[in-house]
Amino acid sequence: MFKEFRDFAIKGNMIDLAIGVIIGAAFGAIVSSLVDDVFMPLIGLLIGGIDFSNLFIVLSNPDNVPVPSLTAAQDAGVATMNVGLFINAVVKFAIVALVLFMVVKGINSLKREAAKEPVATTPAPSREEVLLTEIRDALRAR
Repeated sequence: MFKEFRDFAIKGNMIDLAIGVIIGAAFGAIVSSLVDDVFMPLIGLLIGGIDFSNLFIVLSNPDNVPVPSLTAAQDAGVATMNVGLFINAVVKFAIVALVLFMVVKGINSLKREAAKEPVATTPAPSREEVLLTEIRDALRAR
């Protein structure tokens, strides 16, 4: 059973999958930083100085605790709907989907180019080879 598992684990596909997951996690961190630190502040600035990471709606605040920020609301145990974090997640998804679309489109175009390339065929025999083959066949026929 161990040998069978080892053979399964070291297959090329399994290793490719593991590398893809690791690169995907690193790419996810880059996209998160890009969205949280670059895009959303710019978008917030363009639409009136809104900080999306701190955009929330108070759902329930029975003790009437002041909630100037999402962190303060979470620390006080106030129920909130985190609209800004949801918008950040949607933007992250859109970026990842766009990048994956571009990668798949690039791979498909490479596959199409490979299909267009002429298949290597064996070259036609030279005139001398044809003549020698005819002589050989004629000698065999006698």
